[in-house]
Amino acid sequence: MRALQQEPGLKGLDDAAVLAFSADDERILVTRNSKDFAPLLIAWARGGEQHAGCILIWSLDHADHDRIVTEVQQLLHDYPRPEDWSGITRAI
Repeated sequence: MRALQQEPGLKGLDDAAVLAFSADDERILVTRNSKDFAPLLIAWARGGEQHAGCILIWSLDHADHDRIVTEVQQLLHDYPRPEDWSGITRAI
């Protein structure tokens, strides 16, 4: 697991670069920035670009940390194989 804030070389990337980085690194992107990432994900889908999966956190804020972790863990349990996530976005 990677947090962009914890990696100095990744700080300050714009949203498109974050999505591209996660796709290149074959990592599922988890973000609370649904407002900006939802349209970006739609554009990628329309353009035929693939990502390694995305979890958009719509209604929970940072104070709901435990619930966010539980919901993400449940999604990863429900879809355990990397190929289950290819190009897929789930929302919590």
